[in-house]
Amino acid sequence: VQLVESGGGLVQPGGSLRLSCAASGFTFTFSSYLMRWYRQAPGKERELVAHISPGGGSTTYADSVKGRFTISRDNGKNTVYLQMNSLKPEDTAVYYCNARRWASEFWGQGTQVTVSS
Repeated sequence: VQLVESGGGLVQPGGSLRLSCAASGFTFTFSSYLMRWYRQAPGKERELVAHISPGGGSTTYADSVKGRFTISRDNGKNTVYLQMNSLKPEDTAVYYCNARRWASEFWGQGTQVTVSS
């Protein structure tokens, strides 16, 4: 199983980035997996940023990103996205993609997002 994140980088405060996570090698269809984005800032614990249900009809967000971030998925492309708008310096972190189905859980390698002027 592979989860490959992309789209990270350096952006100024107030800017936007779109992260992608391409999945491959699943035993079951991608559309049966719950998908999440986590992030981990230096010296801090990994935190859940956003969650999307297998069919894409239900999403939840951390309070710190509500109204600024949007999670979505394209089950035909086995890809989950995180649109990040109005970025703040405190959004700086490594962002990780996570897939879960029952007791199986998989992680990507992470992509760095740095928000700085």
